[in-house]
Amino acid sequence: MEDVAKTKVKAAKAAPRRPSDWSAEEKLRAVNEASSISEEDLGAWLRREGLQEEDLARFRADAIAGLAAPRKAKSGGAEQKRIKELERELKRKDAALAETAALLVLRKKAVALWGEEGEDT
Repeated sequence: MEDVAKTKVKAAKAAPRRPSDWSAEEKLRAVNEASSISEEDLGAWLRREGLQEEDLARFRADAIAGLAAPRKAKSGGAEQKRIKELERELKRKDAALAETAALLVLRKKAVALWGEEGEDT
């Protein structure tokens, strides 16, 4: 049984994985390790890891993009719900304001036509 497990481990180490198969944690580890390696030793490290400079540059760009992207908070749903509620309230108030403005215009026209209520004609 142990021989089978050792064979699987050797096969896993022998078969080079494509950089696209790497997990996010492995990519981040590679970026961190590479940043601490001198330029002279970087080539050997890249060969040992089965990477090319382009892969490392892409890993680094992905890490930076991930950190720069706005984080979606867990309360994102609550925020969206609150936004919808506020938009609904704003529409209601706009409608009420438009109705009030229309009533004022009508009152002004009525006064112009018939005068004030308390006046005797």
